[in-house]
Amino acid sequence: MTSIVPEKNLAIEINELNFSFESLLILENINMNIEPGDFVGLVGPNGGGKTTLLKLILGIYKAQSGQVKVFGKPIKNQRKLIGYVPQYANFNSDFPISVQDTVLQGRLGISRSIGRYSRYDKQIAHKVMRETEIDNLAQRSIQSLSGGQMQRVLVARALAAEPEILLLDEPTANIDQRAEKDIFDLFKAINQRMTILIISHDISFVSDYINKVFCLNKTMVCHDSSPVTSDTINTLYGGHISEVHHHH
Repeated sequence: MTSIVPEKNLAIEINELNFSFESLLILENINMNIEPGDFVGLVGPNGGGKTTLLKLILGIYKAQSGQVKVFGKPIKNQRKLIGYVPQYANFNSDFPISVQDTVLQGRLGISRSIGRYSRYDKQIAHKVMRETEIDNLAQRSIQSLSGGQMQRVLVARALAAEPEILLLDEPTANIDQRAEKDIFDLFKAINQRMTILIISHDISFVSDYINKVFCLNKTMVCHDSSPVTSDTINTLYGGHISEVHHHH
């Protein structure tokens, strides 16, 4: 008797997704398949719907039609599997909080302890701070950090939740080129154990790291492993930008 091996669930599966805000159409007929272990770049012009798509994947927004699945299940049942690094810190950087306490926020809703962090929570926080190379900053106030250091703190906070998927919204928008390379090298290492989806405007830079690219401007202009040609970029951005070569 021949046994049937079940198909491996996609990390993220989006089918026929449509989203409008009031009467304004933001995303139309979006389809996206991301395999476990992919490092995916999501590119496109401002206002093209990239951040909105991430928030739909997170379950923050609800689509008018279509479906989002994470590892084969509706997102409402899978939110704890996703770590998220927003484009901007969602707290006031003047607030007197340490790096360690910021990273520990990633354990909120994950920890079984009530009212305080457990020993395991603190072990995870120290582990991800070492991984992101900010363990020497643990007691520093976030007020004193550079842009690159702050970005690593936000990444560590997301990793503290022990996700299986990491979503990143323009994580290098406010840091210099050298720090950008260091951050992407970190993402490449993290990708060894989890799926990553990253929004970036620097399409030529991210092409050296990603294995799949999606181009979004309200609809998907290209997807999966399709080559990004000059004609595609002209359609996407409405003007001439140098052709992107990405490696598979």
